[in-house]
Amino acid sequence: MALPSDPIMLLSVVNLKLRDFYPSLDALCDDMDADRDALCKALSAVGYAYDAARNQFI
Repeated sequence: MALPSDPIMLLSVVNLKLRDFYPSLDALCDDMDADRDALCKALSAVGYAYDAARNQFI
């Protein structure tokens, strides 16, 4: 499954996958062949940052 390009949809999908399937952002990116820096940059552009302690973008 490709990650959505719309940042709000991306946020929703990534947080759902982090909550239900992956113990960390690195695990998600490795499994989905996603670029962690690009993902963080896209979500940062709409005001979200990854919180490792909560394992979600907030």
